Parts: sequence; C-alpha cells; structure tokens
Amino acid sequence: MTSATPTSTRTGPESRVQARLGSALEAMDPLERAGLVRLLALTALLPVLLLIAERAVRLPYASGLLTWYGISVLTGTTTLLYLAYTQYDDPAERTLRRRARTLEEFPALPDQPRVSFLLAVKDEVGNVEACIRSMAASDYPDLQIVAVDDGSSDGTGAVLERLSDELGITVIRCEHNIGKKAALVKACAVADGQVLVFTDSDCVVAPDAVRRCVQAMVRHPELGAVSGHCRALNANASILTRLQDVWYEGQFRIAKAAESVFGSVCCVSGPLAAFRREAIYNYLPAWAEDRFAGAPFRFATDRQLTGYVLGQAWRGRALKDRHAASPFVAQHDYPERRWLVSYSRSAGVWTNVPSHWRPLLHQQVRWKKSFIRNLFFTGAFMWRRGPGPALLYYGHALWVMAAPALVFLHLVWAPLYWSAALAVLYLAGVLLKGCLWGLAFRLDNPGDRRWRYRPLMSLLSCCVLAWLLPYAALTLRRGIWTRTSE
Repeated sequence: MTSATPTSTRTGPESRVQARLGSALEAMDPLERAGLVRLLALTALLPVLLLIAERAVRLPYASGLLTWYGISVLTGTTTLLYLAYTQYDDPAERTLRRRARTLEEFPALPDQPRVSFLLAVKDEVGNVEACIRSMAASDYPDLQIVAVDDGSSDGTGAVLERLSDELGITVIRCEHNIGKKAALVKACAVADGQVLVFTDSDCVVAPDAVRRCVQAMVRHPELGAVSGHCRALNANASILTRLQDVWYEGQFRIAKAAESVFGSVCCVSGPLAAFRREAIYNYLPAWAEDRFAGAPFRFATDRQLTGYVLGQAWRGRALKDRHAASPFVAQHDYPERRWLVSYSRSAGVWTNVPSHWRPLLHQQVRWKKSFIRNLFFTGAFMWRRGPGPALLYYGHALWVMAAPALVFLHLVWAPLYWSAALAVLYLAGVLLKGCLWGLAFRLDNPGDRRWRYRPLMSLLSCCVLAWLLPYAALTLRRGIWTRTSE
C-alpha cells in the first residue's frame, strides 16, 4: 500500500507566512476578523464576479439557455467559495455563529460521553489492520471498538481475531455475507456509546479525530451528526490518485463547509461519520432494510443515513411506525428533532482511493446510484430546512442531473450540427471552474503543487464521469457490498 504521510507538516516560507497570518487573525476581535475575511474573499472572487456580470449584460444577445447555464455554474461556484471561506466555523474549535432556534429541546451530552467506534469489513486483509490500529490509537479515553467481519474469505477474520486478543476490541463474525448496512446495524446492537462513530476498512483515522467530533457535539447539543475531513491515503500512487486527492480536499473543505454553514451537510461521509445515538438509533432498521424501485437497496448509503438525521422531524414517525417491532425502536423511542448536521475540518481521516480506472468507475457508479436513491428521500423535505440548505441541495442535484445532457449538447451535438467553437468555450469554462477550485487548494495547502491537478479533475468529471449517471439509473437494481467490483 502506497501511503501518503498523514502526519507530515511543511516548514517552508509559505507555511510560516500562513501560520503568522493565521495567528494574527486569531488574535483579532471576532467581528473584525469576520469582516476582514469577507473583504479578502470578495477581493479574490472579484474576477469571477466581473465575468458573471459581463455575461449577464450580454444575455439578451446570446443563446439564452446556455448562457444562463454558464452564469449559474459560475455563480454557484462563487457562492460555495464565499460561504466556505467567510461563513464556515469548525464546530470542534469554536462556537457556531448559526445555532438552532430552540436549543432547549436538544439534550446536552456529558463532557466526556461514551463513544462506540464501529467498522464493517469484507475481504480487506491488506488494509484492515492499519485501520483498526488507527482506531485503537485514538486519544479519546472512553472508547469501545466493534468490528464486524461480513463473511470474509481472504483471511480478514484471522487478522481481526488476532487484533481482538491484542487490542481488546469486540469482533462479530457473520458466517454469510449480509451486506455492509446490516453488518453495521449488528455492530450498533452491541454498541453502548452515546456517540456512534463509523469508518471504512480502507481508512486511517487521525489520533484526535474522534475527540474533535465529540467536542463539536458536546459544544453544540443540536448537532445530530458530524463529518470529518477526508484525503487520499495513497495520493502518491498514480496520477489518478492525485486527481482524487485534490478533489476530496475541495469536496470537504468547500462543498461540505458551505453546507455546514446552515447545519445541513447532506452526506456525512463513511470514512469518518459521527452520530448522536438519539439521532439515528430508531432509524437503523429502516436503513438496513431500505427498499427503492421495488427492490432492496443494498448500498451502504451515507447519504441515506444522514437523511434520517436531517429529515426525521417530517419523516421520522412514519419510519419508526413501519419498524415498530424492531428492538431499535421498541426499546427506546427517541423524540424526532430538527437536528443540525455539521463538518469538522480538523477531524482528519485518510482513505485509499482507486488507483486504476475500473475500480474508480465502479465506485462512481455506486455513488451515483446512492445519489439517485437519496434524491427521492432527502429531496422530499430539504426545502423545509430553509432557503440556504434548499438552494445548495437542489442546485447541486439539478447540476448533477443536467450534466450528462449538457455535456452531450456541448461536446457532441454542437460540433456536429452547430458550432465547434461552443465546445471549446464549454471546455474553457470547465477549466476555469477547475482553476478556481485549484487556487482554493493552493490557499489551504501552501507549497503543495498538486493544485494543478484540479482543472484536470474537472475535465475528467465532465468528459467521463458525468456519463455514468444514466448508466447508474439503468442498472439501479444491481447492488453488491464490495467497493472494488460491480
């Protein structure tokens, strides 16, 4: 396993300058600091805002639909960057500026709640030991670790038994494969923590990651879930892994940070996902037995589990009534609450990303199937959470769904029947957007030259990955546990 160095630090001139700037900002009055950050962000985004304005002025003379599409993409990107760099607060490090309206309805956690750290694994003999050792190396003092072997046949079970004797973790063996969701629910059945934390078997978790997620929940009782910050563990393995590493940074640092501003992160990602017990416990049977399009939906959808936290105020009672006989519901019926869901940039985790094309395409198809399924659940209530969360959620959903048609229109139809120049302009716009995300990566990671891969990732997304959405929709009923094959 080619590994990045999660704990490495840079000590070059740029890092020292960034550290001095960070210290100066922290020493300022909070209101003055917020104003300065907004001013700097607007200054950095000014060229994009001018481009949007210039296109808007020319709108009556251009092709209306395509011009509006270009403006909406640039506006959406600018909005995400503005929210992420001026409004986002790490809930593990400071009190959030936007809080729930009725804090008294959320029960406070003790200063040091019991935490259950849960893992389901199948045929990961090469990765699981590093993962579990990183879990056991957590600096959180009151930690229960539960690992479920979901019918592995490659020696994973023997590794787990050895680690159980050495580290004192709890191991559950499934004689036959039952699927990742069902395996994790088995782990939850023996978990006694007030906070349930999940990770994936190909991940390595930072020693302070669990503590930071718990700190966020203790400081903010209204948080039902917290997502960590994920990067590629094997970032140096190939060009493909470098592309994904830069993409992961942006998806967490910018996209999740923007959603976190409104307490509505729509996907608490599997590499590091922390939940209040009260926020998900009653909905675990609904998750394990989820059905869609008339068939069981076997993918362990992080989005769907997050959706139960975000939407239980409107959908929770019906879900619990449907599974009233389950011990997860019958033993303790927790009130439905309008939980907030946040993201902690300081809670680090690293995951092995696909280093070859075929596993990457399989992974992307799985993610797009989960996106489609979740759209029919979370999409039914997200508008109730307010204009900010609704705009981010439905805007992203519309962009994802429209992407295949727009790619076909620009890159296939236009060169054949309209104008090849339109295809060139479209690709230039894709590269511009990628450059903006790349510059954001450069800002957060001074001295790291991988920012140059971000425009290439934008091209990959539009020219290759966008086409997978129709395929995912047509093969929606095909679903298996493993992350490496279809």
